[in-house]
Amino acid sequence: MTPTILVVEDEPAIQELVVINLKHAGFLAVRAASAEEADSAIRAALPDLVILDWMLPGQSGVALAKKIRGDERTREIPIIMLTARVHEEDKVQGLDAGADDYVTKPFSPKELVARVRAVLRRRAPHLAGEAVEVGDLQLNPATHRVLAGGQPIELGPTEFRLLFFFMTHAERVYTRAQLLDEVWGDHVFIEERTVDVHIRRLRAALESTGHHERVETVRGTGYRFRGA
Repeated sequence: MTPTILVVEDEPAIQELVVINLKHAGFLAVRAASAEEADSAIRAALPDLVILDWMLPGQSGVALAKKIRGDERTREIPIIMLTARVHEEDKVQGLDAGADDYVTKPFSPKELVARVRAVLRRRAPHLAGEAVEVGDLQLNPATHRVLAGGQPIELGPTEFRLLFFFMTHAERVYTRAQLLDEVWGDHVFIEERTVDVHIRRLRAALESTGHHERVETVRGTGYRFRGA
């Protein structure tokens, strides 16, 4: 799963620099030059992280950060504030507005990408692009490979995303609606029973290794992935 980063920056040269480096690092970058454009982009599809310039035309980045944190749908989106303000009180204001990190201009593009990865590891580990393991079941999102006891398991793209989400959120119960939002996206409108179809396919792919038993049905609620 390729994480989507929303870059909210009104200076074209800086926006281009950030977007190019994010793409080289394997991220999908979406552009916005104002808080209003960013708001429209977020309404269309939730990004996995927002890089937000402090000084924007119209509504400020700080005001947008507060708006993102105040909305139930968006409050969990990680935010990295990008700004020329270097004083401690400015940093405190940005963090108080809901930013997870604070990068001052001029900045190193490599450092910014490293901070993006660090924030994703902290706030959304399933999007950091790192391999995960549960017992002898291994999944590597970079290579798109799944191994069980060293033997490869073939999965379709949806089953791969579903397993990745389960492995990074073990022991928690998720409803079908929650799985649709997390795995398919919150703006994808399909029947909840579609989840059952892909659960069956995932279990079938894991059956030869015994790991199918980790995908548990919680009657009347949804599904849980057993980590122990």
